Amino acid sequence: MSSQSTGQQGDPALDFAALLCSRLCHDLLSPVGAFNNGLELMADETDPEMRARCLDLLAESARTSAAKLKFFRLAFGSAGGYGDAVPPEEARQAIEGMFASSGRVKIGWLVPQEAINKRAVKVLLNLALIAGDALVRGGQLDIGVEIQPGGIELAVRGQGQKIVLDEELRAALSGQLRDDAVTSRSAAAWMARQMVERAGGSMMLSAPGEPALVFGAVLPT
Repeated sequence: MSSQSTGQQGDPALDFAALLCSRLCHDLLSPVGAFNNGLELMADETDPEMRARCLDLLAESARTSAAKLKFFRLAFGSAGGYGDAVPPEEARQAIEGMFASSGRVKIGWLVPQEAINKRAVKVLLNLALIAGDALVRGGQLDIGVEIQPGGIELAVRGQGQKIVLDEELRAALSGQLRDDAVTSRSAAAWMARQMVERAGGSMMLSAPGEPALVFGAVLPT
């Protein structure tokens, strides 16, 4: 990554960290802003019914913020406390929580109960987030994992009335995006691709125009 992406000179790793932080702040701005708005309304409102509505707004904003932070911790952070592997139920709760507030994406879960190594979990969560966001009018998001003696296979499939995958994200996932062209929008997709490649694995994605958006990744264990 060059200074063109971040507007500053420095170490590429620090530049990427800045891009990723920008993405996280962008995603958290809406629920945190709603929480702040709810507090301001509560301060001026005296009607009991309206105060109850404000409390509902605060509760929903708090749930959304907490769900996103849990997701980001697993998808982008070190996920301390889990050791080298993450229980699949934690990954499931993180993905479901990310889309729960909108109610527009239904999750299908085909994952064994065996713990999944952190690298694979990060890749899986990032692919699920990208596919879910591409379902602009909602739809079905199916997530599958198969653990084999020599590796782990990840599959994410999104299907809905309208699927829009940004070309920058497609380029990042397919390995066609230059390092110096990564932006805060494509940082997560670029990171997922890098994690797979550096592990000696491979990644695939369905062609544009297909009725379903499919991501796949194979990582050796």
